[in-house]
Amino acid sequence: MGILNNWLIYIILYLILATAFTQFYRITTKTMKSAGALTVLLQMMAGIFALILCPFFEVKLPTDARVYGLLAISICFYCISDRLNTTVRSGVEASTFSILKQLSTTFMIFAGIIFFKEEFILTKFIGAMLIIFSNIFIFHKKGKFEFNKYVLLGILSNLAYTVALFLDVNISDSFNLPFYVALTLILPALLITIFERIKPKEIKNELVNGNKKAILMVVLTWGTMIVMQLRAYQLGNVTVIAPLCALTAMSNVIVGYLFLKERDNLLKKIIAAILIIISIILIKV
Repeated sequence: MGILNNWLIYIILYLILATAFTQFYRITTKTMKSAGALTVLLQMMAGIFALILCPFFEVKLPTDARVYGLLAISICFYCISDRLNTTVRSGVEASTFSILKQLSTTFMIFAGIIFFKEEFILTKFIGAMLIIFSNIFIFHKKGKFEFNKYVLLGILSNLAYTVALFLDVNISDSFNLPFYVALTLILPALLITIFERIKPKEIKNELVNGNKKAILMVVLTWGTMIVMQLRAYQLGNVTVIAPLCALTAMSNVIVGYLFLKERDNLLKKIIAAILIIISIILIKV
């Protein structure tokens, strides 16, 4: 069916799911006892849910051993990114996190030019710089740049996420897509469990004492969101898809204001989100 091969459909679905995911993930961190245990709980459940989507995509597995090697590297970087993100989400508002996360958009644009040999276009470069500026602007308070541990961890997380996503774009088409996404959620969860020595009781406590509605929404949206994003990348152009994903910055500012009462520095957030939208227009020109 033609509509199922239209990258724009997947981008629209991604934006809706990503906005809900960011908002509800922020809610789950408000009651967490252990960032590691919460990350594992959400990853495992989201990965299992992603498997439900397997019948809707072609059943296939790669025969090239190198693809599995790249998958292993991707999983390591997802492990780093997802674990750091839980800590970052607990320290910044959902709308602010969404703006900070757009750094990965800039990194992906550069990756598209450097590694995918896509044409360098000045307007795209300016758009990428605007995204960086919007992040600096949102964290600039009282005449100085508020560079705290959450900002640093957010930057490191985005770097790790970009590497993982870059590898995904190259190898995910060799797998049944939802199965691939499930692997990139479940296996990082196992790594975090091992390296942080997280006990099953800690994971259970996060579920029992946490906001169950928020946890459910994160589980439903996480894997599905990734499937939509990767499918859009498979069907479209990296330097087009990446900036369109940045629209979540504006949607999260609006939703955060309406539902999470995130009204601190609202004007700056709106300006930063508008700058990101302008950057998208420049990148699309």
